[in-house]
Amino acid sequence: MTSLLRSKQAGIQRDLSTGIASELFALDEYARYGVNSQIACLAYDPVQSLLAVGTSESKYGGGQIYVYGQKRVCVVFRTPRKASIRNLQFCADKLLSVDSKNDFCAFSLVTRRMISSYAPPGHITTMASDPSLDYAFLGLQNGEIVAYDLDRDSITGFKIFNCWREMNPRARILPVVSIQFHPKDIGSLLVGYTEGAVIFSFKQNKPLKYFHYEVPKGAPGGDADPTTVNETRRPRLTRALWHPTGTFVLTAHEDSSLVFWDPKDGRILEARTLQDTGVNIPGGGRGNQGSGPGNFSVKEPYFKITWCAKENPDDTGLLLAGGTPTTSPTRGLTFLDFGLTPNYQTSSWQILSSTFQNPQRQHILPTPPNAELVDFVLVPRSSPHYAGSQDPIAVIALLASGELVTLSFPSGHPITPTNQLHISLTYVHPFITRTAFAGIERTRWLGLRENRQHGPNFLLGGVEQDKAMRRFEKRNILLMAHADGTVRAWDAGNGDEVENDGALQVDLPRAVGRFDDIEVTRMSMSGATGELSVGLRSGEVAIFRWNHNRTGREAPSTPNEPPESLTTITERADSGLKEGLLPLTLLNEQQGPVTALKHSDIGFVCVGFEAGSMAILDMRGPAIIFKAHLSDFVPKNKRGSMRKSNSQSQNQTDRATFIEFGIMALEGEDYSSILCFVGTSLGRLATFKILPAAQGTFTASFAGVTSLDDDRILLIHPMDAQTGAPAHASQSAMSNLRNGLKIDGVLIVVTLSGVRILHPSASPTSSKGAHKSFDPTLCDAASVTQFQDRGHCLLGLFGDGFARAYSIPALKELGSVRVNDNIDIRRFSDAMISPDGDILGWIGPSEMSVMNVWGTGRKYSSSGDRLYNPETLPPPRPTISNLQWIAGTQYITPSDMDVLVGGPDRPPSKRMLDEMRAQEHADRMAGRSGPASAPGPRGAQQQGQGQGQEEGYWAYMQRQVQERTERLGIMGDNMDNLADESSGWANDVSKYVQKQKRQAVLGGEFDRFSFVLFCGFMFVCLFVRERMRICG
Repeated sequence: MTSLLRSKQAGIQRDLSTGIASELFALDEYARYGVNSQIACLAYDPVQSLLAVGTSESKYGGGQIYVYGQKRVCVVFRTPRKASIRNLQFCADKLLSVDSKNDFCAFSLVTRRMISSYAPPGHITTMASDPSLDYAFLGLQNGEIVAYDLDRDSITGFKIFNCWREMNPRARILPVVSIQFHPKDIGSLLVGYTEGAVIFSFKQNKPLKYFHYEVPKGAPGGDADPTTVNETRRPRLTRALWHPTGTFVLTAHEDSSLVFWDPKDGRILEARTLQDTGVNIPGGGRGNQGSGPGNFSVKEPYFKITWCAKENPDDTGLLLAGGTPTTSPTRGLTFLDFGLTPNYQTSSWQILSSTFQNPQRQHILPTPPNAELVDFVLVPRSSPHYAGSQDPIAVIALLASGELVTLSFPSGHPITPTNQLHISLTYVHPFITRTAFAGIERTRWLGLRENRQHGPNFLLGGVEQDKAMRRFEKRNILLMAHADGTVRAWDAGNGDEVENDGALQVDLPRAVGRFDDIEVTRMSMSGATGELSVGLRSGEVAIFRWNHNRTGREAPSTPNEPPESLTTITERADSGLKEGLLPLTLLNEQQGPVTALKHSDIGFVCVGFEAGSMAILDMRGPAIIFKAHLSDFVPKNKRGSMRKSNSQSQNQTDRATFIEFGIMALEGEDYSSILCFVGTSLGRLATFKILPAAQGTFTASFAGVTSLDDDRILLIHPMDAQTGAPAHASQSAMSNLRNGLKIDGVLIVVTLSGVRILHPSASPTSSKGAHKSFDPTLCDAASVTQFQDRGHCLLGLFGDGFARAYSIPALKELGSVRVNDNIDIRRFSDAMISPDGDILGWIGPSEMSVMNVWGTGRKYSSSGDRLYNPETLPPPRPTISNLQWIAGTQYITPSDMDVLVGGPDRPPSKRMLDEMRAQEHADRMAGRSGPASAPGPRGAQQQGQGQGQEEGYWAYMQRQVQERTERLGIMGDNMDNLADESSGWANDVSKYVQKQKRQAVLGGEFDRFSFVLFCGFMFVCLFVRERMRICG
C-alpha cells in the first residue's frame, strides 16, 4: 500500500525496476588503482623496463610489492608475513626483497609467484645481487655475509666471516652496512662495515685491502664541530661504493664526509663534504660559517649515494640524497660532476686528488619545498650493470611523506608522470586531494588523446592480459586533483578492454596565474563539448576547452580581471602541449570556496560558492548570464515556519551542494525547457529556467524552490517518467526542442536522511512528492543506476557499511550488500557511483577499488599481466681491460663464481640448462637448413652432430661436459707449451743482449735499434710470464 501511494505521489505510472531482483545484487571487484600504503623503496630494471615499488605495513594492510610496466601492466606480490618492504632488487628473471620481519623473498617475473623465502639466523642489513649470478649475498648484523642460491632455492654453505675483526679484533658489533660487486671484476667484493670498508677476493677467499678513515686532531672533519676539533675522530661508515670502472673507492660517513680512496695501496685521495674539501687535513676545510662552541650547522645524513656514469664509464659523477645543512633553504638531490676520470697509470696524485676536489660542476636537482628526500632510483637507458647507474636519463625520488618526484637527469627538470608512469603511481605523484566522476561516450573519449612533448618512455615492459571487449558505451572517466594543482582525467574502465589508456593533464597553477594556494574543491567535465571546469578553495573557477595550441610559446601572464567579469586565459597554455585541454576563461567572484560545480553537455556552467551566491555561465561567449544569492529565493512567509525545532539551520548560510542540468517540462507547462537544478546544504531545491534570447544568446531566470529537509542534498537526478531514461541536458535533446519535444520528467532528490521523487515546479513553491526516510542510517553517496535493459534503481552507500538498492518509484529496498570490507567506510562520502552500477571507492589514503553491484560475488584477484620477456636478455657483464689482465689482476668469470660459491659438485643451473637447450635447438635448425654432408672431415663432423641429435638430452649433456673437460686439458697443455716457448724465447733474448754488450765492450758494431726492440720484447715476455705464474 505504501509503495502504491508513493507511485501516485511521484507521478510515475509504471514500475521502472520490474526486471531487477534481489539475487542480481552481488559485488564484483575487478580493479584496484594506487598503492595500499606509504612507499618505502624502489627498484628499476632497464632490461625488462619495469619499475618495482615496495610499501610499508600500516593499518590498511601489510607491505606489498607492485611491479609496473607499460600502459596498465601491474602485478602485485605479497610477502609470507605482514611486514614492511625495506629493499628491492631485480636480478635477471627474479625480483628480490627484504622486509622488516627479516624475510628474504625471491619472486619470479615469469610465473608471477614467490618461488622461495628464507629467514637467516640474524638480522639482514643489506643485500647484493648481479644479473650474471644465480646467488644473492645477504649482509647480516653480526658482520657475516651468506650466499643464497636462487637457482636451488636454498642457502649455500659459502659464508664470508667478519673481515674487519682481523683489522680490529676488539670490535664487538660490526654489522655489514653495504655490499657491492666490482663493476668489472665480479671476483672482488667491496664490503662496508661501521668502522671501515674491505675489498674481499673470492678466489683468494680473504680480504685484500682495508679502508679505515680517521680524522686527526686539528682537522675539521665532516661536521666541523668546534667542540671536537682537537680530538681524533673515527666517524662511522654509512656507505661504500666502487667507481664505475673500479678505479677508486668511496666511503661515506655519518659526519657527512666523503672519502675517496686508491684501492691499490689504500691511500686517501680526498676527503670532503658537499661544501668543503680537505676536511681530514689539520687546518683544512672552510668550515661552517658562524661556527662556534655549541653553534654549528647540522647536516642531514646521506640517505643514498650513487656513483653514476655516462655512456663512457670513465665520465662519472656522484648523485647524493642528503648531506646538506638542515638550515639550507634549497634541498634536493646534489650532483657532483667529475667529468672524465684521469688515466690512473699516467696521472700524478695531485691530478687524481684535484678531480674529486674540484668537480666540473655541482648543482641541485630541486624537489618540492620543505620536503625531505629519503631515497631515489636511477633510470638507465639499457644496461643493468655498473650498479644500475650507467647513462641514466631520469631519476625517481621518494620523499619522506611517501610521495614520488620524477626528474630528468642530470638537468633536474620535473617530469610529469602523465603517460610516463603507471596510472597507479600518479596517486602519489603527488597525493590526490579531490576526485570526481564523469561519464563520457566511448567514441568521444577515443578522440581525446592529448599531444604533449615528453622525453623517452622508460616503462615499456610487460604485456596486459586479454580482457573482454567494452561492456558499456559510456566510459568511467575519473578526474583527480593533486596537491601541486595538477588535474588528470583517465579511463578507470568497466572491467573490460581500455581502448584509450592515455590520461589528460591540466596545469591549474599556470592557468590561474599563481603557484601557491592552489587547492581544488570541485571538478566537472563534459565529454560532449570537450570542456573541463575546476573550482578552487580560493574562489576561482578555471575553465578549459579541448583545442590545438596555436601559439607554441608562453606569453607573459596578464593580471586577472576584477569580480563581475571573466578573464581570458588562453595565452597561459603550456607551450609543450600541442593538443589537449587548454585554458579558456577564469571566473573570480571572491565569494569563498567553490562548493558545487556542474559543466553541462550543452554549453552551460553553474557554480555555487561558500557565501551562498551562485552564477550561470554560457560558454558560447563565454559570458555570465545569471548571478544571484540563494537566500533571495527563500519565501518570506516560510522562513519562520520551516523546522523550527532545528533553530541552528535558520542561522546557517545556505549554499549550493549539488547542481544538475536537465531538459523536461515544468509542472503545469506543455513544453520542455532547459532547467538548472540547485540543491543546497539546508535541503532546498531551486529551479532555474534557461531560455534563448536575441542574437543567439541565452538568459536565465528563477522558476521555483522546494524545501525538502534540513539535510544536505547529495543527488539530483532528472528522469523521464515514462521510460526511466535520464533526462539530462544532452545535445540531442536540446536540438529536438525546436521540434516541440516534451519530456514528462521527475526529479529524484537524495539527502543525507531520505529520498524524494517529485515533479519540477514553475511556481515559487511546490509539493514534495513521494518520500522515504533512511532511518536509522545516513546516506553518504547515491546515484540512479541501470542494470542492462531490465530497469533502473536508486543505489546508495550508507553509514552502516552497506550498499542498498531501492526501486523506482515505490522506493522499496531491492537488496543490499556489505561493502565496508572492500572500501573504507570513513570515506564513503568520497565514493562515486556510475550509472552502470560501478562503485569507485577508497580503500586507503592512496588506493582505490572499482566494483560493480551487478556481479557474481567475485573477489579481487591479482592481475594476469605478463612481465618477463625471454627474448630480452641482459648484455654481457663488463670485464677488465687487457692492460689490467697483464698487470696481474685476477679476473673471475661468473662460471668461476658458481664453483667458488656453490662448490665443485654443484650441477648446472637452470639458466645453464636453458642456454644448452637453446644452443642445441640452434644447432638442430642449422643442421636441417645446411647442405648435404660431403665426405671428408667436414662431413664427418656433421655426421657426429647428427648422432648428437639422435642421442638423449642427458647423454648429450654428459658428452658436452666430457668434451669441455678434454678441451680444458688441451688448453692446459697449450699453456704449458706456451710457458716453455716463452722461457726459451727469454733465454734467447738474454743471450742476444749479452752478445750486444760484449760487442760494445770489444769495440764492435752495436745495433741500437735491434737492442731497443729486443728490450721491448723482453719486457712483454716478463709480464706474460709473471701473469702466467699468478694465474697458476
